[in-house]
Amino acid sequence: MQNYKFNGGAYTREHFFGKYPELLELVKDMTDEQIMYLNRGGHDPYKVYAAYAEASAHKGQPTVILAQTVKGYGLGGAGEAANDTHSVKKLDIDSLKGFRDRFGIPVSDDNLESVPYYRPAEDSPELEYMRRRRKSLGGSLPARQADFTAMKAPGLEAFKKQLESSGTREISTTMAFVRVLSSLVKDKSIGSSVVPIVPDEARTFGMEGMFRQLGIYTSEGQKYVPHDHQQVMYYKEDKKGVILEEGINEAGAMSAWLALATAYSTSDCPMIPFYIFYSMFGFQRVGDLAWAAGDSQARGFLIGATAGRTTLNGEGLQHQDGHSLILANTVPNCKSYDAAYSYELAVVVQDGVKRMFEDKENCFYYLTTMNENYVQPAMPEGAEEGIIKGMYKFEQGAKGDLKVQLMGAGTILNEVREAAKILKKEFSVEADIWSLTSVNELTREGQSVDRWNLLHPDKKAKKSYVAEQLEGSSEPVVIATDYMKNYSEQLRAYIDNPLYVLGTDGYGRSDSRAALRHFFEVDRHFITVTALKALADEGKIKAAVVAKAIKKFGIDPEKANPLHV
Repeated sequence: MQNYKFNGGAYTREHFFGKYPELLELVKDMTDEQIMYLNRGGHDPYKVYAAYAEASAHKGQPTVILAQTVKGYGLGGAGEAANDTHSVKKLDIDSLKGFRDRFGIPVSDDNLESVPYYRPAEDSPELEYMRRRRKSLGGSLPARQADFTAMKAPGLEAFKKQLESSGTREISTTMAFVRVLSSLVKDKSIGSSVVPIVPDEARTFGMEGMFRQLGIYTSEGQKYVPHDHQQVMYYKEDKKGVILEEGINEAGAMSAWLALATAYSTSDCPMIPFYIFYSMFGFQRVGDLAWAAGDSQARGFLIGATAGRTTLNGEGLQHQDGHSLILANTVPNCKSYDAAYSYELAVVVQDGVKRMFEDKENCFYYLTTMNENYVQPAMPEGAEEGIIKGMYKFEQGAKGDLKVQLMGAGTILNEVREAAKILKKEFSVEADIWSLTSVNELTREGQSVDRWNLLHPDKKAKKSYVAEQLEGSSEPVVIATDYMKNYSEQLRAYIDNPLYVLGTDGYGRSDSRAALRHFFEVDRHFITVTALKALADEGKIKAAVVAKAIKKFGIDPEKANPLHV
C-alpha cells in the first residue's frame, strides 16, 4: 500500500488496478494524476463520516473502525508515503507551495517563506462549526484547573506522639508512618480528604488497624464473609470505605493514586492520597506513571515501605531496594526523603501537606520507610529546618585531633551511631553524627546555588546548605546509606572535606540483616574502618591501625566485591 502512493498513479494503475480486468475498467477514464490522488478511507471525509454514522447506529456490540491512512499525508514529494517521513523537519519552498495548493490554504507566495500560521476569521463557517461542536461536547478539552480551594494543614503539634521517644519500645518507621497517617485521618479539617492506597500488603505494613476504622472502599459493599471475620481488625469492605485495596496490581494502584493526586485540578476537589508499596515495586515497576504524575502536577505521597537493600532480611532479589531514591530523583518535582526516625517522618509529612495543599506548591513526595524495629529517639531541638532541607546534626562530638564527620540515612544511621561509639571507645576518635534525610534535596539545592553563582559572577558567591553545615570543619566525611554509592556521591561537589562513600551496590540476597550489611560493606565495622582509613590518608594515624582494625572485625580483605557477585 505504501508503494502505490510512493510510486505514483501509473504504478498504482499497473500493479493495483491492473491485477484484475474489472478493476482496470473502473479507472480507464482517469488520468494517472487522478489515480494518484484517490483518497484512502482514513483521509476521505465522506467515508469517515459514513463509518462513524454506521458505528453510532449499531447497537448491542462493540464497533471497530479501521481507518487506512498514508504516512506523511499531504507532504507530496517532500515525504508522502516515504520511510523518512518521521525525519522530515521542514519543507522547501516548492513543497510548501504544493502543500498550500493541495489543501487550499489562503497564504500568498510573498508570505509563504515565513511559514505563517493560518487562522480562519472569527466569524468564518469553519470556526463557528468547531465552536458549536466543542460546546455540545462539554467545552474545551483537555483542560486543567491551576488553582483550587486551599486546605489548612495541621501544625506539627498534631504529631506530638511521633516527635517523642518511644522509650524502651522498638518500632519500625513503617509503623511510625501508620501512626502519622492515623493522626492525619483524625484531623477534623483535612481528615476526610486522606486516602490510603495499598496494592496487597496492608497487613505487612501494619495497616490492618485501619480496616475497622476507615473501611475498604467497594461500590457494592461487603458481599462475603472474610476469613478473618473473628479478628478485631478483620477485612471490612464498605460502600463508605476510604482505603483503596487494589490487590496485586501496582499499575492499578498507581493509577488510582494519580487520579486522586490530580483531583484538585480536574474536579476542584483536593485529595491527599498515600500509596504504600514495597519500595522495590515502586519507581522500578511504575516509573512511567511516576513521570506522568510529575507531568500532570500531581500532589500526594508515595511511600516506599520495607525500603533499603538490607532492611528486609531474607527476601533477596525480589524485594531488596537499593536504588528507588535514585530513580525518584529523575522526576523533577518529586521530593524524596529517607527518614531514619519517627519524628523525621512526621516533620516531612506535615511540611508536605502544608506545601502541597495549603501553599499550593507544585510537587509530590516519595518517602522511604523500613520494617526494622529499633528505639525511636525524641527529636533534637531545632532539627526541623535541617530535616526538610536534607541534613541536620544528630549528635555533636567533642573536639580533638582525631575526629571525623559521620553521615548516615535511614536504618543505616543506627550503624553510623554504633560506629561512632567504637571509634571513641577503641580508637579515641571523636565524631559528629549527621542524619541525611534527603541527599536528593541537598543536591538540588546545591545545583541551584551553582546556577545562581554562574549567572551572578559579579556578586558574592552563595554557599550550598551542605557547605554551610560543614563550615569550619576540615575532618574527613564518611557517608553510609542503604542505597547505591552514586546516591551519596551526588554530594561530593558540595563537600570540600575528604569524602568517603559507602553504599549497597549489587544485587540483593537472602540472609540476616547483619550478614547483608557486612556483605554490602555498610555495617558499623566497615564504617569504622573507613573512618580510620580516612585519618590514615591524612597522616593522623598509622596504616597499621587500620590493618589491625580490619583483622579485629573479622573482615576478609579478599572478600568478593558485592557489585560483581
